[in-house]
Amino acid sequence: MVPISTRLFTSGQPDLETLSSLSQQGFEALIYLAPPTSSDAVPGEAEIIRRQGMEFVNIPIQFGNPTQADFDAFVDAMNRFRNRKLLVHCQVNMRASSMTFLYRVIFGHEKPELAYESVARVWSPSGAWKRLITEQLQKANIAFEPY
Repeated sequence: MVPISTRLFTSGQPDLETLSSLSQQGFEALIYLAPPTSSDAVPGEAEIIRRQGMEFVNIPIQFGNPTQADFDAFVDAMNRFRNRKLLVHCQVNMRASSMTFLYRVIFGHEKPELAYESVARVWSPSGAWKRLITEQLQKANIAFEPY
């Protein structure tokens, strides 16, 4: 898990044991950004999370084609859970780190140079992801070039 703050974390796919103990760690909500049919997805993840009294949102972003609608759905979920301890995850933390970065910079008004460090720890976005990041930053009039 990559801690962003005391209430916000990103990660790749947690295993069954980790998913089953999230509420014991104080988590109150989880946003899953990959299709639940992904090869290493944990079957029944939504039920595992809900049985712990947590809220669960799945935004099944196709890795090769992140869209404006995906980002809009993510923003809605982040706004809904903004006062809760939250885990945002996907398969290897590429979707999660990128979407969380955009939210932090555009809506949290964090400095992109600092917020991007959590993305750079995981990967260097290219292709469709670099385009999505660049487009969203431009729409928000934020000057930053992802590397």
